[in-house]
Amino acid sequence: MIRRRLLLGGLAAVPVAAARAALPIPAGDRLAFHIIRNGSTIGEHTVTFSRTGDALTVAVAADIVIGFGPIAFFRYKHRAVVVSEGDRVVSIDAVTDHDGSPQRMAARRNERGLVVQGSKAAEYLAPPHTMPGTHWDRAMLDGPFINTEDGRLMRPTVSLVGTERVDVTGGSVKAQHYALRGDADLDTFYDLTPSWVSLRFTAKDGSEIRYFRA
Repeated sequence: MIRRRLLLGGLAAVPVAAARAALPIPAGDRLAFHIIRNGSTIGEHTVTFSRTGDALTVAVAADIVIGFGPIAFFRYKHRAVVVSEGDRVVSIDAVTDHDGSPQRMAARRNERGLVVQGSKAAEYLAPPHTMPGTHWDRAMLDGPFINTEDGRLMRPTVSLVGTERVDVTGGSVKAQHYALRGDADLDTFYDLTPSWVSLRFTAKDGSEIRYFRA
């Protein structure tokens, strides 16, 4: 789960192609992370990007299995698809299986704005510039974002902790460390491009979950 004015606030008069060029879309149109729990890999998280005309489609897939040998004690599966045109989210569709507990959310843009509903959110009109909480775009930190598991509107307190080295495949990168507290309780990291490079939070059982960029 896990805003756009930081990056796109001054782009209202910029052509769509130029605005999209400013987005932190990685080379190869894909981000991939190993999900680490207490030093062991328990899953994978990928974000893929595709373009059709003026539309950008972002597909998110996250899978976690915690167990011993063939016995799984916990399973998590999340799928989300976000379609944007320029700096406007057009639609979001997401489904989640949280260890047997299904969750869902959907959003559609109409003449009023972006209308959202989900398994934990009655239908509402999202505030202007609200982004889905897909994490890959650092601009989501600049305003409320939508929880793509269940549709809730999230308004955490966001603070820049500082700049530090973050381990990635092949070495380490200098990254800005942001702490989210309140509605969301996690730490997220972006390199100076800015591209998403890591995520860290504490699970309900007290274990540390960390994203290691592949």
